Order: sequence, then C-alpha cells, then structure tokens
Amino acid sequence: MSSYPFQPQAQPASSSPSMNSFIDPYLYQTLQSVIRREVAIQTTQGNLRGIVVDVLPDHVVVQTGGSTFFVRIQQIVWVMPF
Repeated sequence: MSSYPFQPQAQPASSSPSMNSFIDPYLYQTLQSVIRREVAIQTTQGNLRGIVVDVLPDHVVVQTGGSTFFVRIQQIVWVMPF
C-alpha cells in the first residue's frame, strides 16, 4: 500500500530537531551603538520607530509610545538613527 507522497516520515527517537541561527555581527554592533537613542527600524513586516532599550545577539528591544517591542535581528532590513 502506498502512502500519501507528502506525509511526514517518522523521525528516529535518537534524533532531535536542531535550530540554526546566524548572528550578523555588523548589525549587532550597529544596534549596540544606538542604545538609548531614537531609531527607525525597517523589518520584513513593517516599520518601527522608537528608543533602543537593549540589544541581544538574537533580538533588539525597542520602546515606543509606552509599548515595548522585541524585534528579531534576522527580520531587520535596515536601521536609521535620529
């Protein structure tokens, strides 16, 4: 009996999924240089303008209008300080 061609195959019990994440050192360093400054950030989902509160290797914390946003660095297209 043939199975549906797009049916997921069972994984062996010993293998576990792995996650790969790449850090852009230039963008990370640029974001660290604008901590406590106002920036505009273009992401793959839209624009955000606010104060950079913190920068970590995988995301940046931006505060705007009383709200806090956590933006994944992999989603950032460009950053412009004001």
